[in-house]
Amino acid sequence: MRAVIADGAGGPDVLSVQDLPDVEPGPGEVAIAVAATAVNRADLLQRRGFYPPPPGASDVIGLECSGTVAAVGEGVEAWSVGDEVCALLAGGGYASRVVVPAGQVMPVPEGLDLVTAAAVPEVACTVWSNVYMVAGLQPGETLLVHGGAGGIGTFAIQLAAARGARVLTTSGTAEKLAYCRELGADVAINYRDEDFVAAVEEHTEGAGADVILDNMGAKYLARNVDALAVEGRLVVIGMQGGTKAELDLGALLAKRGAVIATSLRGRPVEGKAAICASVVEHVWPLLADGSVKPVVHGSMPLEDVARAHELMESGEHTGKIVLTV
Repeated sequence: MRAVIADGAGGPDVLSVQDLPDVEPGPGEVAIAVAATAVNRADLLQRRGFYPPPPGASDVIGLECSGTVAAVGEGVEAWSVGDEVCALLAGGGYASRVVVPAGQVMPVPEGLDLVTAAAVPEVACTVWSNVYMVAGLQPGETLLVHGGAGGIGTFAIQLAAARGARVLTTSGTAEKLAYCRELGADVAINYRDEDFVAAVEEHTEGAGADVILDNMGAKYLARNVDALAVEGRLVVIGMQGGTKAELDLGALLAKRGAVIATSLRGRPVEGKAAICASVVEHVWPLLADGSVKPVVHGSMPLEDVARAHELMESGEHTGKIVLTV
């Protein structure tokens, strides 16, 4: 099989496509002939040596894919050779073939082509599990999404809006802010020249955000707590702004708030299977009826993986970047 290999930790130039032995499914696993995969920020961290795969996972980068079932392991009954699927992975997506636990394999959402489907599993599972399964966002509540023009942000805006929440988001350019509004954001805040805490206070008449989905971590911790509503839930899913910050427990206590830090990649197989099943039940119908649409900045061949990483690092993209295999 063809796979992207990193020659040590470093910049995009360490990545190259090489031939590796085919992987075969074990009991409870499915082998997928990959049609496409997508680039995630975690991939950049892994390439730089900061985010190793969990024990037992492939060293090949890539957290999602779409393709066709090539083989099934012992005990797998839900999938058959030839089925068109997409999957949430712990690793291995940047390859022409990948093995994944059967519970993390999902049907291609109705109405999506096979390549576009590669851009969905990671964002759908991340947003659904954190905003709904963990934070319990309800219709009529307010969600603040940081990084609204990214892959997770564009999906979160649409999903929350489709399910009846009010959505506020941050981004860094006028063009991206306008696009976030087109996707369904009620308020788009330029984090470069606006104070998002003040903006949240203004646009919620002082109530604050019921749920905040944060990819910045330490840099935004204190301000996120300030922006929370009473009984608000701050869900931290990234650390682009660092890992250590001071938390004012008095401020959090006064709001009866919660700060929750979660990750998806290292969860047990059973936990990820439960998330995938819930996503298929609750999110796939919204993709099928067009209420939520994958935002794909563009696609390029797997051989151009270094260019794809450079594009993501530049911050000039909107939505997901897809690699075709």
